[in-house]
Amino acid sequence: MEDSIDFRQFAKVLYQRFFLIISFIIIAGGLAAFVSLFLMKPIYEAQTQLLINENRSSGEVNSSESFERDLQLINTYNIIIKSPAVLDVVIQGLGLDYELETLVKNINVTNEENSKIVQIKVEDGDPDLAVQIANKIADVAKLEIPLLMSIDNINILSPAKVSDNPTPVKPNLLLNIVIGLFVGLLFGVATAYLLETLDSTIKGEQHVEEYLQLPVLGMVSTIPKEMDINFSERKLEKSRREISNVRKEIE
Repeated sequence: MEDSIDFRQFAKVLYQRFFLIISFIIIAGGLAAFVSLFLMKPIYEAQTQLLINENRSSGEVNSSESFERDLQLINTYNIIIKSPAVLDVVIQGLGLDYELETLVKNINVTNEENSKIVQIKVEDGDPDLAVQIANKIADVAKLEIPLLMSIDNINILSPAKVSDNPTPVKPNLLLNIVIGLFVGLLFGVATAYLLETLDSTIKGEQHVEEYLQLPVLGMVSTIPKEMDINFSERKLEKSRREISNVRKEIE
């Protein structure tokens, strides 16, 4: 098919525009690194864990049904932890200059599969403040959840701690650079192909057959300057000899 992609021609275009594509890749990767290091605010993460058990009567045993019911209630506890009943107390207790909606976006509450352990992760630009918020949420949840649900056993398994050398979780420098390199590659290839498509100059007999749909009957070669001078000198010398022969015949 005439409209099908000629992969050999496409590879030839990439080869001819190789340095252009490499330039796009380097520039995009450099921009991604610059933005990640100097323009994006680093975000730190602190996490703490809670173990939640449901209140049971003295005659109730830890059957599989009760365990399944506990797991189903874990999702309810996760919602309570991110509710105003807990977070409003956290904001007031720490004197945070945060709106409730902003704090909710910075909190991630999850639990491991088939586990009663609730994990609370808090992200903030200040690593110390992230630790304080995570521990405060755990403390408030330990007090508030028993008042709202039939829970009498909430334990803090691992409180958040301040690291000596905190490492930001965002931005991910390596990931951003890889994405930048990939975007640069796409733009480089697209630009190379676009330049080749817009270039309508005829570069050889193959282009004549392709664009004009005409057979090539012959080619006119370019005569080098040195050969052109030698040809002119030989022609001039020949003319002189002919003139000399004519004079001799006249004499």
